[in-house]
This record gives sequence, C-alpha cells and structure tokens, in this order.
Amino acid sequence: MSDAFKGALQREMVPFRNDIVGSFLRPTEIKEARLKFEKGEISAEELKKVEDEQIKILVEKEKQVGLKGVTDGEFRRSWWHLDFMWGLDGVDKASISKGYQFNDEVTRGETASLSGKIKFGDHPFLEHFKYLKSVAGEDALPRQTIPAPVQFLAELDRKDNLEKVKQFYGSKDEMIADIVQAYKDAIMAFYNLGCRNIQLDDCTWGMFCDANYRNMMEKAGIDLDKTEDMYVEINNAAIEGHPSDMIINTHVCRGNYHSTWAASGGYQPVAKPLFGKENVTGYYLEFDTERAGDFSPLKEVSDDKIVVLGLVSSKVGALENKEEVINRIKEATKYVPIDRLCLSPQCGFASTEEGNKLTEEQQWNKLKLIKEISDEIWK
Repeated sequence: MSDAFKGALQREMVPFRNDIVGSFLRPTEIKEARLKFEKGEISAEELKKVEDEQIKILVEKEKQVGLKGVTDGEFRRSWWHLDFMWGLDGVDKASISKGYQFNDEVTRGETASLSGKIKFGDHPFLEHFKYLKSVAGEDALPRQTIPAPVQFLAELDRKDNLEKVKQFYGSKDEMIADIVQAYKDAIMAFYNLGCRNIQLDDCTWGMFCDANYRNMMEKAGIDLDKTEDMYVEINNAAIEGHPSDMIINTHVCRGNYHSTWAASGGYQPVAKPLFGKENVTGYYLEFDTERAGDFSPLKEVSDDKIVVLGLVSSKVGALENKEEVINRIKEATKYVPIDRLCLSPQCGFASTEEGNKLTEEQQWNKLKLIKEISDEIWK
C-alpha cells in the first residue's frame, strides 16, 4: 500500500470510512403504493405499512453491505428537502409555474410557501426517525438527513414565494431568526428521540461554485462574498449549542435529479467560508466528475474536520475502476491526511422519488465497491 495510506485506520463514529449520503432508489412496492394512495385506492395507514416494511428491508441490506450508519432511504419523501420544509409549522406545499432548472431537465413545479410564522412543532419526521431507530437495532447508527437552514432560506427567497414572506415578516432578519430557532428546536427534538447524527444537505454552496450562476447573481447586484459569509453565520447559528454527543455533518452537491445536474465548477469560490468557518464535523463532497474541480480547495478545511470523498457516482450505473478510485484518494492526501478522509457516493441515489437512472443491483454494487476499497485502505 502507498505511503500516503500509512496509519490509515477505521472509524467508529460518523462519518465512517465507507459511507452513504442518504437516499436510495425507491422499490417498486413503494412506487405502486404511493400511486394507489394518490388515486384514493389505499389509505395513509396502508401506505405507511408498505413504507415500514420496505424501510426494514432496506436497513438490513445496508447492514449487509457493511454500512455502520443507516438511513431510511428517504423512502417516505418526494423530495430531499421540500418534505422537511412542508412539515414545519407555518409552511405549506405549493405549486409554481416552473420547477428547478437542471442541465437538460426541469423538475416538478413544487415549492415551500409560507402560511404563517415558521416554527418546529409536531413534525412528521420525528415519527419517521423513531421507526428507523427501532429497525436499526444496536449494531448500526440511525442517521437523519434534512436540508440545511440556508437551503430553506434559499427556497423562500425564490420569486414565487416573496409575496407570502412579506405577509408574515417585516424583515429578512426576523425570518432568519425564526428559521434558526426552528432548526435548533428540530435538533433537540431528534436528539431527545436518540438521534446522534444529523446531516445538513446543502446545494446552495454547489450553486455558488458555478461561474454562470455567480455572474447572474453579480449582475443582479448581489454581493456573493457577503452572502457566503451570511450563509455560514446562519448555518452555524442553527447548530450552535447542539449536544456534544450529537455529530452534525453537511453534504454539498451540484444538483441530483434523474441523473442530471444543476451546477458546475470547483469548490475554490466557496472554500474559505465553507471549509474554514462552518462548524460541522465533516463534509460529504461531490468529486465524481471534472465538474467538481480538483482537490486543491481542500487545503482550506480547518482543524480536524473529516472529508468524505464522493468519488463514486450515484448518477450512472457503470461501476468505477477500483484502482482509479484508490489513486484519487491518494491524490487527495496531498491536502488532507488519510486519517481525515472517508469514501462515499457523490450524492444519494434518489434525491427525489423519480430516482437516478441506474438499477438497484447497480446501486448496491457501488456500495460494495466502496466497502472493498475502504477495507483495503483503512485497515
């Protein structure tokens, strides 16, 4: 083994050496049950029973493939982010004329719109976590994924939502304060249920990496440097004071919908604020294509933070070459030592219920490869 990997050891805490981002392809049983529910052919309770059974099966598969941290695959969700927002008090599901623009597709036209002041109350994700914890058992860590606070802010900043925001908030600072408090309350609610790991999924940073997006924002008179600093402050404020035995990480990507993408560009434009100032334990980062740039921005990662290299694509079915992945990990050690690196897919396999364009077999083969590489590098 290369000198770059000397002293490489397995980790007994999240992020784990072989890890996942969170979502999995929805099985046929869930897709069919959801369609029947929408048609009024089955009840919400009957849909829940199908989801429960399929999540139980999923967790066992996650364990079998060697994962120490497991998720419910986001099987109960339609979106990786909107479902959490819709569960907050003062937030409603709403339709808009156009969805999110991806490279060659446009998503469903749905958003989160305000109907009152933002609060964290009797959120459905709490029951979802309780079930995940019950089937995870004692030999796996149940992980909770939610959108980052600034992802929620970015959703409310969409032009379709601005009028509703003005109805309930006299200033942006007032709304941000409520978002921060809602997240603080969410973190404690999950903690009280036994959750010891929350992952904040955050595409805002991925968009800030894109040169075309940056040009568009600057032409609109937006100071991106100030915006980035504000975003770090908001995310940090939301997790400030969280229990010391709860690990909070973040995942950054450039869009993941039906195997297409929304942004392109390396991490350099956001490296200093994101890697140097955000108070998380680890970063799950997209590095599966040239669109993510090289590893040099990782030199800005502060202190003893962990970097999870997303070198295996969740967008395509073709299995990566093992030696090429190992060589890229070696390359990353120029900027972050091997004991602070881990490996995962670049994103989830189904950030929305549509899922990416690969099969379940290909999905599991990707995770088997990650485990094989992990076992070889981190003894």
